[in-house]
Amino acid sequence: MEYSVVTYKKLKDHDDWRWDGEFLCFEPRHNARYVYKPIGDVLKFSQYGISIDMNEESNGYKIYRMNEISNMFCDRLINKFADISKEQLKKFKLKDNDVLFNRTNSQEFVGRTGIFKKFSDEEIVFASYLIRVRPSEEEILPEYLTTFLNTQYGIQDAKRRARISINQSNINAEELKRVKIPILPMGIQKEIRDIFNQSFTLVNKSEALYFQAEQILLSELNLLNWKPRHRLSFVKRCSDTGSAGRIDAEYFQPMYEKVVKEVFKYKKGYGVLGDLVKVKDKNFTPKDDLIYKYIELANISTNGSITGFTEEMGKELPTRARRKVNTGDVIVSSIEGSLSSIALITESLNNALCSTGFYVIDSENINSETLLVFLKSKAGQLQLKKGCSGTILTAISKDELVKLIIPKITDKIQDEIKTKITEMYNTKALSNSLLNIAKLGVELAIEKEEKHAQAVINSELKKLNIR
Repeated sequence: MEYSVVTYKKLKDHDDWRWDGEFLCFEPRHNARYVYKPIGDVLKFSQYGISIDMNEESNGYKIYRMNEISNMFCDRLINKFADISKEQLKKFKLKDNDVLFNRTNSQEFVGRTGIFKKFSDEEIVFASYLIRVRPSEEEILPEYLTTFLNTQYGIQDAKRRARISINQSNINAEELKRVKIPILPMGIQKEIRDIFNQSFTLVNKSEALYFQAEQILLSELNLLNWKPRHRLSFVKRCSDTGSAGRIDAEYFQPMYEKVVKEVFKYKKGYGVLGDLVKVKDKNFTPKDDLIYKYIELANISTNGSITGFTEEMGKELPTRARRKVNTGDVIVSSIEGSLSSIALITESLNNALCSTGFYVIDSENINSETLLVFLKSKAGQLQLKKGCSGTILTAISKDELVKLIIPKITDKIQDEIKTKITEMYNTKALSNSLLNIAKLGVELAIEKEEKHAQAVINSELKKLNIR
């Protein structure tokens, strides 16, 4: 049991009289070497995102959602668009080095924070469950603020402030502003900034490698310049609805039929997923006293990387943790709205568990890297979306999944794709290692002092042949 004795005066001094145990028992300890300030005192600007319906038809401007922050960066691949006015764009457009804080999510993922590094001339906005902040760089660099909010100390102070409801937590902007941050010397803050910039360069390289792999595949399928067109009206025969067992108009969108026809034309032929790929859908029952790595939907980034996992005893895992995965498996989200959450299982996650919200697949006919790229491409995504059905939770069933049309890609092209994707994962791993060094450096500076942190940073960078 943990408890704290708190004076009435301390309760009274808090603006909203918080007396819940989660808030009072987990107040972080501070290092007397540093001045600590509420984050709100070092901000130039803070703002909630825009609340608006989103679309996948490229209408409007790209918009960040809560699952598009991974490993302290805002992702480059963005799946949703917001059709907004020029005035709204001006108000919500992201600028280089804006910091985004996820205010609403599960208790595990609420508070996820990433920095927006401008990667193109595109104008991008952000959704209402994110908070944008800009620090005053005379005191706090945005890279340091981002890192701090991802350290154990920043996470602890932020999450103790969360308002918890059923399956969801919320940290509002005023609570975020009350989180206290140590004002580290500018020298080590600039070191953190330099590490972020090196990491971002590697992120750009990894994204370019994935793009090259996708271009190889789409070129092979003659889909390189093809763009899906959503039609508001079209004609279908009544017999089509009978044979499909569906009467919803979305299922019969001509763009779905068009992309499948292009796959049918592939010179080396095609097959259905159920014949070419093994779907591993047998439930696995974890043992109560063993520790397992567990992957869920929020752990998958938009570029196919697994950005994290939880480790829990079998008896502590949620009931949906019932799919066992092995090296080389591809996991595919079944939930509409997250169909692009597809990832390759690497050796470090062999024998991990994933949510039953994923399908786990592998194949002796098509290598995992090619499966990954195909299913994430427009040829795969449109077929996955077509197969979705349901009311409250729309998803693709196994019966629909196994009907997907898969091209029998030549070995030569598969090898080219595998080379690109393997290099992508290696580059991404190096980028992540740099960010882990930045986080370690900040934690050590907070725990001890900046000289010790700098020495450890230098040592770790040398191990990566970066310094």
